[in-house]
This record gives sequence, structure tokens and C-alpha cells, in this order.
Amino acid sequence: MTPRRVANALALAVALYGFAGWAYVAAVALARPHTLSWQLTHLARWPRTDTFGEVCFMVSFAAFIAYRLTRESTSRDR
Repeated sequence: MTPRRVANALALAVALYGFAGWAYVAAVALARPHTLSWQLTHLARWPRTDTFGEVCFMVSFAAFIAYRLTRESTSRDR
């Protein structure tokens, strides 16, 4: 396995899990919007639920860009 393929697989995994975190916060925003300003966990004051959603979206976007840049080119891409 080449380092490029490993980076591609990791970028895709981070993009998908980041999107899942963002989707969770989006669902919470629809169902219980008053809870967005609450802390995400009782173990720490930061991050709040809304901040977690923002970070997940940014990480997901950056990881997806990395995924697209590191994937193997196909004949259709040319």
C-alpha cells in the first residue's frame, strides 16, 4: 500500500465521520435548538454543541478536498 492510498483512505474516513458529527448537530438544531449553546460533554466546558458542529463541518470539508486531491486519476477524469 502506498502512502498516497493510505492518505486517501484516511481523508475519506475523516470526511465521513466529520460529516456524521455535523449531521448530528444539524438534527439536534432541528429537534431541540435551545440545546445548541450547552456544553458538549460534562467533562469539559468546551466545546459547545454548536461549536462542535462548526468544527465538524470544516474538518469534513478539508478532508474531502484532501480525499479528492489524493485519489487515483481515472480515464474519465482526463
